Amino acid sequence: MILVCGEALLDVFAAGETRTGLTLDANVGGSPFNVAVGLARLGQPVGFFGAISNGFAGERLMRALVAEAVDTRAVARLDAPTTLSLIGVDDRGVPSYAFYGEGCADRLLHPDDMKRIPAGLQALNFGSFATVVDPIASTLRGLVERERGRALIAFDPNVRLNVEPRVEVWREHLAWMLPRTDLLKVSEEDLELLAPGRALEDFAAQALAAGARCVVITRGALGAIGWNALGSSRVPPTPVAVVDTVGAGDTFQAALLTWLCEHHSLEATRLGRLDPSALNQALQFAARAAAITCSRRGADMPRRHELPAA
Repeated sequence: MILVCGEALLDVFAAGETRTGLTLDANVGGSPFNVAVGLARLGQPVGFFGAISNGFAGERLMRALVAEAVDTRAVARLDAPTTLSLIGVDDRGVPSYAFYGEGCADRLLHPDDMKRIPAGLQALNFGSFATVVDPIASTLRGLVERERGRALIAFDPNVRLNVEPRVEVWREHLAWMLPRTDLLKVSEEDLELLAPGRALEDFAAQALAAGARCVVITRGALGAIGWNALGSSRVPPTPVAVVDTVGAGDTFQAALLTWLCEHHSLEATRLGRLDPSALNQALQFAARAAAITCSRRGADMPRRHELPAA
């Protein structure tokens, strides 16, 4: 089973204006939550490790996980509010976020909650603001230390400066994760914040030298590039009429993990030795999945039948 670790929240979209204000449309979400749902829709056994409110919003998040067949044994239920992420989308479909989450359930995951995690994990996925906001950040670091070397560690920084505005905190966490990460996926936009002015190839070489087995940089409308010990591979974007890009990066990560699992490569050594042709196939599969999400409103990830067979 793949265990996805981090926050679950409500994405709140402006759905129009009323005479006295706005109509809001709230959808279940959060980057790790989306990755978990994306994996489940692509047919992978997946569990979610995070804290979810006992309130009505938390109940909706739980029902969504159960409906998507995500294993919820590792979920902690707390008497705390649910984080709200207000999303505005510009004319190009690119989202901006405002988070309301201080003291909310998703941030309050504690080390004792690790006892909920079932045995036999094949891989763990980490990312987004849960990795830099305590107490959940410290809990997840403890889990990385416990599982590294036993299961594949995947990491997508997914920087959210409106949650943690100090970019040095994100850079410090990236530096901590690099020697502990097998699969690093990072967007070019995030890389501009984490390593401004650094050439993509230079950053990838640094990450591989630090211990990562495979580095993937997504470039939006420019496609994606991947590197490992055997070389690199580049794929163009999949043509699509973009509605918005909410959840595209999460879909890419879920699809990339799915391809690796379906091709018996969800293991650190095998990941590091994928030949460039296989790496290209993995990136193409992930890019096609992300394009489907971009063609729909919100983080509506594809199901397995919508993508090519293994």
